[in-house]
Amino acid sequence: MTPNRANGYDVIIVGAGPAGLCAAMYAGRGMLKALTIERGAPGGELLNTDLIEDYIGFESIKGWELAQKMTEHAKKFGAEIITDTVERIRRGADGRFDVATTRGTTYRAPAVILTAGGTPVKLGVPGEKEHAGKGVSYCAVCDGAFFKGEVLAVVGGGDAAVEEADYLTRYATKVYIVHRRDQLRASRIIQERAFANPKIEMVWNKRVLEIGGTERGTDRLVLEDTLTGGRATLAVGGVFIFVGFKPNSGLVEGHAKHDAAGYFITDERMMTSIPGLFAAGDVRSQLTRQITTAVGDATTAAIAVEKYLAGLRERAKAGVAS
Repeated sequence: MTPNRANGYDVIIVGAGPAGLCAAMYAGRGMLKALTIERGAPGGELLNTDLIEDYIGFESIKGWELAQKMTEHAKKFGAEIITDTVERIRRGADGRFDVATTRGTTYRAPAVILTAGGTPVKLGVPGEKEHAGKGVSYCAVCDGAFFKGEVLAVVGGGDAAVEEADYLTRYATKVYIVHRRDQLRASRIIQERAFANPKIEMVWNKRVLEIGGTERGTDRLVLEDTLTGGRATLAVGGVFIFVGFKPNSGLVEGHAKHDAAGYFITDERMMTSIPGLFAAGDVRSQLTRQITTAVGDATTAAIAVEKYLAGLRERAKAGVAS
């Protein structure tokens, strides 16, 4: 069946997290005809975050609340946001992009801003897949309330892992942080908060070999000591996994320069090595991934798109192929 085709857009923004919403807002301010495609509710990872305390101007704000404010701000400037899932982004021979979705529509535009973020990295151990949704989770805010009164484990040592462990203590009687090294990667202020929480206990130099349980759910972790190779069992009623993030760069057909982890490498305008394809936020290679860096990327990308399109028009007038 031939897919529906929607033309007439200046730019298509893939993803409506902080970067996508900011890009949509700036595109609207720039009088661009923009379409933002988001597979879920606008807000992205903000909706999976309980409390945000590092976004300038807000000493403390709920993730859902900031997502709502960003969405309303973008819509104030005419942002068009639809719910659909992008399956493929391809640049055609004419220089325009085809953005195909699961609902069978292919949207076309001369520029794309990819802000699709990524997905949590799995441990890849026995029992993880079998107990997904039955004791294994990748989102404390989404699922924490289901584990009231349980002993839980958080696997990981970065900001996300330690923050989520602290959040889970409002429901759990005890939270173990299982980390394969003897020190955390999380920022100092987040570490100090965790160390001061009497419900949190560190489990150093351990990797998860297996997630055990029954049909009723998870009941244990099998751990291996990274120094001695010894094994031990940790009794838990649930496990929350925060060991990394895989960028959704695979949506793009054709080779765009990226780093070893798959994050897109961009120039100072946020443009990738594919002309007209811009990247912002967690999908882009950079030192840190925060809300502040995401909206900064998006601001640059949206303004750069304006200039890119103006350049295309000038070339077209001069009869130069794009």
